[in-house]
Amino acid sequence: MKPSRRTTLEAVVFLALLILVFSVVGALMGGSNMINTIMNTAHDLLLNTVFYLMGITVLTGALSKLMSEFGVVSLLERFLRPLMKPLYNLPGVAALGGVMTFLSDNPAIITLSKDKTFSGYFKKYQLISLTNFGTAFGMGFVVIVTMIGLGYVTGGLVGLFGAFCGSVISTRLMQRSCLKAWPELDTPVLDEVLDDSVKRPVATVEVPEKKDGVFMRFLNAALDGGKNGVDLGLQIIPGVLIISTAVMMITFDAGASGEYTGAAYQGVPILTWLADKIHWVFEWLFGFESMQLIAFPMTALGAVGAALGLLPTFNATGLLDGNAIAVFTAIGMCWSGFLSTHTAMLDSLGYRKAIPKAISAHAISGLCAGVIAHFTYLLVTLI
Repeated sequence: MKPSRRTTLEAVVFLALLILVFSVVGALMGGSNMINTIMNTAHDLLLNTVFYLMGITVLTGALSKLMSEFGVVSLLERFLRPLMKPLYNLPGVAALGGVMTFLSDNPAIITLSKDKTFSGYFKKYQLISLTNFGTAFGMGFVVIVTMIGLGYVTGGLVGLFGAFCGSVISTRLMQRSCLKAWPELDTPVLDEVLDDSVKRPVATVEVPEKKDGVFMRFLNAALDGGKNGVDLGLQIIPGVLIISTAVMMITFDAGASGEYTGAAYQGVPILTWLADKIHWVFEWLFGFESMQLIAFPMTALGAVGAALGLLPTFNATGLLDGNAIAVFTAIGMCWSGFLSTHTAMLDSLGYRKAIPKAISAHAISGLCAGVIAHFTYLLVTLI
């Protein structure tokens, strides 16, 4: 089969860009040093970052499963339900989606939305906005535990507040833009919409009666949740190794020696150089003292797990502080790799036409979350 002109053009452009990037970086670092740095960085990330994050995902996976098993998730959902309508313009049952994505990852909201008992409470534009709502909480539990594990409790909690504000902005923007473009979406998903005051048999997470004793329930839930954590830990490996290595290669420099040796975490600071041109923007909006910190939000666009992989290096070089953690938590949770998930999520819902609006709304909300976290942290430190 003869390739189309478009396919040929894409191949030529891709090869040209690939050769250009590797030629520039290789000319500055040295060809052998560049290859060695790529391999050494990926290897060190795998051993010292991925397995650390996998340990966190296993523990948080076990804890989240235990919370579901013993009714904590149901309790949280009932507590948060009254906030859904005034804050998000969503039915109260949407609180379950926020809790589930916080404890797991973005796609959990799609699993719920496929349930007709759940989606029956929504209008069409509200159902579409669940993509933005759920993504703003994706892997939130892992992010918070990671930040607190680094010793920044206040920064992590302030970042959680920023992410919450970003989720409201993203969901509301998405709903408004969809209604403006397609007014016909202001109709129920199903012909008969259930009364939100009625108790749902499926959407709330009730603990079924079990024949097993409390100890066996605890053990099974912990082990099953840990297995889910292993799966999540494996899923973040490509993002951490590929995206983090690529971002580090264009963020860091030769290091203290000033010479390229092929060691891990060396690179050509292209991204830092570009950020320095408008450094005052990042300093005022986010309070970043070093432009190398820009690497975190840039990586979080594609995968928050990969962005977390940057933290040990930032911490070792003394770049982290409470403010940076607050901004990282807010942006990391709110964006949560939305560029790599929004397309698939909306496509599975059957609303591919809404993808540009979802991406635009979420990009704005992530920036707002970071700004809110920065100024909130300044306020907290003054009190």
